[in-house]
Amino acid sequence: MGCLLSMTMGRADCCTHRSFSSANPLASQPIAKDFPALTQSFFCRPAEVVGPELIGCLLVKRQENRSFLWGVIVETEAYSQQEPACHGYRRRSASNETLFGQPGRFYVYVSYGIHHCVNVVTGRSDWANGVLLRAVAIAGEPERVAAGPGLLSRRFEISRRHDNSSACGENEHWLALRPSVLNIPELVTTTRIGISQAQDLPWRWYLKDSRSVSRRARGDRMPPMGQAFIPTLECKR
Repeated sequence: MGCLLSMTMGRADCCTHRSFSSANPLASQPIAKDFPALTQSFFCRPAEVVGPELIGCLLVKRQENRSFLWGVIVETEAYSQQEPACHGYRRRSASNETLFGQPGRFYVYVSYGIHHCVNVVTGRSDWANGVLLRAVAIAGEPERVAAGPGLLSRRFEISRRHDNSSACGENEHWLALRPSVLNIPELVTTTRIGISQAQDLPWRWYLKDSRSVSRRARGDRMPPMGQAFIPTLECKR
């Protein structure tokens, strides 16, 4: 099932009313045409609100040859200072300072000393709040090339040097509007994974029809190829 038919039920489309700022130096073709960035106001809400609304939006990278690497976000997780799985739960430090900063910026940390994990800061300044980008489906590439936080950051070449950079279209990476052809995604809401505390919070969401999800909820089977969401070039229009 292609992207025109694979997203038909669920949460209302939150992205169609967003616009790309004309004052932004990157607001020129083809970025404004194909990849209009989410505005900062989109992220000025709690992580558990932004998390599911990012499903179906795009992660975009402007490459050195001026072409674009992009993929559909198919899995996210929310974290907030009031719960112990959040990096900002115990204290504010040099390593997690970005998480306490302005919404709409990337917070990048290293997991187990190996993998970079990409988050976007949400909520308000001085309160640790953010959404982890867990998986992306990329058009024309293997379905699981970015099926997990570490694989995602590797494919998009995101590292600690991108920490505290804007996710709103001012740099080489940004988050773009959910394309209209994706309509309204059907989501699975479940608990977070890879953590040892606050495991009962239902703060993970993924696109039910995607085969690029890092780990499915118990009892939710991988959709067969003929019924799965497969991103195509039309998904950016």
